[in-house]
Amino acid sequence: MSEPGDRFELDFEGYVIDIERNGLLMEIQTRNFSAIKHKLSVLTERHKVRLIYPIATEKWIVKLAEDGKTVINRRKSPKHGDVYGLFDELVAFPQLINNPNFTLMTILIHEEELRVHRKGTNWRRKGWGTFERRLLDIKDTVVFKTHASFSRVIPDSLPKKFTTADLSTTLNKPRSLCQKMAYCLRIMKVIKQIDRDKTGVIYVRT
Repeated sequence: MSEPGDRFELDFEGYVIDIERNGLLMEIQTRNFSAIKHKLSVLTERHKVRLIYPIATEKWIVKLAEDGKTVINRRKSPKHGDVYGLFDELVAFPQLINNPNFTLMTILIHEEELRVHRKGTNWRRKGWGTFERRLLDIKDTVVFKTHASFSRVIPDSLPKKFTTADLSTTLNKPRSLCQKMAYCLRIMKVIKQIDRDKTGVIYVRT
């Protein structure tokens, strides 16, 4: 992903930028978009900024001994991410996509998640904690430059008038995720609310 001339971990106007490429500021964030909301809002006032969000469509869980080297077990995670997982994070600042200085790139990847056992920590995983992630392969990239580019995430088979329940059924995704998706798309003016009935808010494409 890096190119000749890239500058890394650059101090820029009071912020640390992951990559600077010919005036384009690139920030890589794997989760918690809310933590960088202010940073992006400030930088996009005067600079071109690209947020890069990796999504693991395939993940291998590797458990290591306490020495951090000896492999105890390697298995494929049953979870498979896709571009719709973006909306779990994008609810932090959907309005930013309307800023012409901002672009968002999702990278669909295969990765390894290395875990090591530490007694007394990570009780939900029985002491197994993640200490490193390794990129195995890049399968695809999807770039969103404008609010209109988000129209591609709305399936053609969706009814002209739809609810988040319709989205959930069509995409086979949890309704909670589809509610976040609808919120983001409404803020971006990709869809708009036209009515409400007992099943929920009714939307149409703009």
